[in-house]
Amino acid sequence: MIRLYPEQLFSQLNEGLRSCYLLWGNEPLLLQESQDSIRRVAEQHGFMEHFTFALDNHTDWDEIFSLCQSLSLFTSRQSLILLLPENGPNASMSERLIKLSELLHSDILLILRGHKLTKAQENSQWFKSVGQNGVYISCLTPEQNRLPQWVAQRAKNMGLSLEDEANQLLCYCYEGNLLALAQALERLSLLHPDNRLTLLRVEEAVNDAAHFSPYHWVDALLAGKIKRAWHVLKQLRQEDTEAVILLRTIQRELMLLLILKRQSKTVPLKTLFDQHKVWQNRRPLLTAALQRLSQQNLQSAIHLLTQMELRVKQDYSQSIWADLETLSMLLCGKPLPESLLNA
Repeated sequence: MIRLYPEQLFSQLNEGLRSCYLLWGNEPLLLQESQDSIRRVAEQHGFMEHFTFALDNHTDWDEIFSLCQSLSLFTSRQSLILLLPENGPNASMSERLIKLSELLHSDILLILRGHKLTKAQENSQWFKSVGQNGVYISCLTPEQNRLPQWVAQRAKNMGLSLEDEANQLLCYCYEGNLLALAQALERLSLLHPDNRLTLLRVEEAVNDAAHFSPYHWVDALLAGKIKRAWHVLKQLRQEDTEAVILLRTIQRELMLLLILKRQSKTVPLKTLFDQHKVWQNRRPLLTAALQRLSQQNLQSAIHLLTQMELRVKQDYSQSIWADLETLSMLLCGKPLPESLLNA
């Protein structure tokens, strides 16, 4: 079995179509685009009929088996797409998948789609039988260390020249939201017909979306720009952004800042940035925040964040926007009365 990432699929398809493709992962964009790419190439090879089945306890397996056996000189080649249950196939499905693998031939293209591949599934007989002459595509959302490579390859496929710093900014703003990232690249390609994506051009495009991006609020806090932080908060509130999303976003940055503050007493900051895999474009902002904020400031911010978390858990409908403004003041270095910190 060949194992690939989605960005490698195009090259494999150019080498030749395999009889089976196993698409596994949690990223809808990668799953759908991989499936579409396979189908496009398959149609060039005469696979003009496509059948899709969502497997469950009521699946008509006789219909699936008959599709594999009913081809004649007057029918076109067929692709068969099977959508597996979220927890994988049960014992009955596994037996039928093994039987299906024995019925496959050159006029049938099988595409399996699953959510999460477990070790047990990988070692199962059905997986080995179906995938022995197939290609496995990992469609998991790219981890932080793989995301720049994915963005660079996608930009290249679109004919875009993407600067490394611009790539890093896109990764930071859209990490975990691959669809929005892909849409941002599409939008940038339309805005700039010369296909050159510099850091400045990407910053302008990302800033245009600042009305609904919590990351811009975080950046304002790290830079100590209280007016901008309040402005972004106001915009986010008007866009009906859930305040809990802002809590989650700033929580990660606060914990990182506290760790860096403690460890930087004995370890150079550059070494710590490398160890914690901090994007290059984030380092100046984090450095500025570390120079401005004391360990006591950071602990007070985390205390305030914890209070907000508890308040939301007790009553999800309770507004915490005023508390987010207070947190903004604290992280931008503005003095706060004890009554606000201990409210």
